[in-house]
Amino acid sequence: MALSSYFADLHIHIGRDMFNKPVKITGAKSLTLSNILIEASRHKGMDLVGVIDSHVPAVQSELRELIADRGARPLADGGIQYERTTLILGSEVEVYDSLCQGPMHVLCFFPDLESMKAFTEWLKERVTNIHLSSQRYYGTAKQLQYKVKELAGLFIPAHVFTPFKSLYGKGVKRSLTEVLDQDLIDGIELGLSSDTKMADRIEELHPFSFLTNSDAHSLAKIGREYQKMHLESPSFRELSWALHQIGGRKITANYGMNPLLGKYHESVCLNCTEPVEEGTICENCGSDKWVKGVADRIGELADADTYPSRPPYVHQVPLEYLPSLGPKTLEKLLSVFGTEMNILHHASKQALKEVVSEKLAEAIITMREGNLQAEPGGGGKYGKVKLP
Repeated sequence: MALSSYFADLHIHIGRDMFNKPVKITGAKSLTLSNILIEASRHKGMDLVGVIDSHVPAVQSELRELIADRGARPLADGGIQYERTTLILGSEVEVYDSLCQGPMHVLCFFPDLESMKAFTEWLKERVTNIHLSSQRYYGTAKQLQYKVKELAGLFIPAHVFTPFKSLYGKGVKRSLTEVLDQDLIDGIELGLSSDTKMADRIEELHPFSFLTNSDAHSLAKIGREYQKMHLESPSFRELSWALHQIGGRKITANYGMNPLLGKYHESVCLNCTEPVEEGTICENCGSDKWVKGVADRIGELADADTYPSRPPYVHQVPLEYLPSLGPKTLEKLLSVFGTEMNILHHASKQALKEVVSEKLAEAIITMREGNLQAEPGGGGKYGKVKLP
């Protein structure tokens, strides 16, 4: 058995279905299932993608057409292969039961179209509109976990620190055990405003693998955050084994934005977005309304004395975020190196300099090493990167 490295982004939304009807209201119209698979395979270089609106019946219809046309094929170990990329079928669900302090999002993944369809049949009796993304589910979090496991699925709390609709941002006061069965959790998705070092300040998270995903609402954002995994091949079973570190399968690196760049890293005034201390009046505009940032929330929950061994977390931004790297420059890079993963991980500095300026080549290499500097974001505004 030989294990190889594969790149995975497991949180991608669908903007429109095959009938041009909205799925994720805030998603781009070009964000269809077919376009996601083409973009992930040919341009991004992603080996595994999780499409988390696969519970929608029209999305399943489009997938059946892709299989019938032989453009896609189901894998024996779970997942559906399209060109170089394996699709993992998922659903993002909003939970707000009587034990929750507020709404939280979770990701549910299933091995094949049959189990995903069975989940749809169960879920449609417990949501208002099965044709839309991230719907409010009427039931308990544990009942949802039990159903996912009944269908041999994976259960992962999503972007767990985001101030809105997340496990620690809204769902619980202090512990995930307030609402979830910790033995039925397969991993933890960190979100854009935190990284491994921050999350490991909370001891109850130490047993879980950490995931870094894009939460893409457009084709360009696919691969905004992702991970590298050691697998025998890209499939649902291998993904499950990697999350539980079985037989040498594992996550070997997380690639994500510096938390300073996240929209909700700092606590800020809700009115003018200036930084504020918790519970104080904004000195800039006098408002008493504020949003608690991820860094402050983690500070409240921090209780760890020791830290587990983790894969490296490399601070990185999408190529489009780099100043002076516009669409034409990116197109030129892709024409030479093939995919964004090749540009970010494999192209030498000298090869990059033959295509782009020395300053831009230096920025890509600096980012590859995780050394790109950042200015903080907050209050719904992203931070900014600084070129060397």
